[in-house]
Order: sequence, then C-alpha cells, then structure tokens
Amino acid sequence: MMKKSTFGIALAFIAAAAGILTAVALYLRRREKELDEYESLLYADSDFDEDDDAEGEETVYAPLEPEAPAPESEASDT
Repeated sequence: MMKKSTFGIALAFIAAAAGILTAVALYLRRREKELDEYESLLYADSDFDEDDDAEGEETVYAPLEPEAPAPESEASDT
C-alpha cells in the first residue's frame, strides 16, 4: 500500500502538470487569435479599393535601356 505522503506528492505532481498544460493551451489559443487578427489585417480586401483604378491613371514603366559605355580616356605612354 502507498504511503499518504507519496500519494500526496503524486497528486501534487499531477495537479502541477495539469496546470502547466492548461497554461500552455491558453497561451497557444491566445497567440492563434492574435495571428488570425494580424492575418486578416494583412490580407484585408478593403485595402484594395477599385476606385483608384477608376480614375484612368495607370502606372507606366519605361523600359530599361543599357547605358552606353563610358568613353575611355587615352592615356599617353610617355
């Protein structure tokens, strides 16, 4: 038969483990809610207003042209 002190220690250990697991679960649940909120803010459809395109202004990018090589200065070999 188990001693009362051993049973008390085992019971305290199980209670502490359950408390730790509960705290971790609550922390992860809260973090998941925060990440969902940030994700919804990041990918919100309201950020992309179609009214901006209605003005008819489009961004036009000019094609890149390679630069002409710089003229080499003639060095005298004197």
